[in-house]
Amino acid sequence: MTATAEAEPAPTVTETVEVEVEDTETVTAQPASGSGGGSDDSSGESGSGAGSVYYANCAAARAAGAAPVHRGEPGYSRHLDRGNDGTGCDWG
Repeated sequence: MTATAEAEPAPTVTETVEVEVEDTETVTAQPASGSGGGSDDSSGESGSGAGSVYYANCAAARAAGAAPVHRGEPGYSRHLDRGNDGTGCDWG
């Protein structure tokens, strides 16, 4: 009769690495008044608010504390305004 040997798993080695994380602060600059763009939102060309703030979705706007966003405000974009009423991320 032949003896069968069972394999035992190799011991697990865990290495703990400590990483120091530097706190940062995000600052969003407000657009300068009188930038020559006017305040007429009826053109409907881009559908986005003033400034360079962009939210990929309403979860991102909420996480930034910006929801709801209104037409003409930094961060507003049509894809956030499902009711097309000028207020984005005003639901849920």
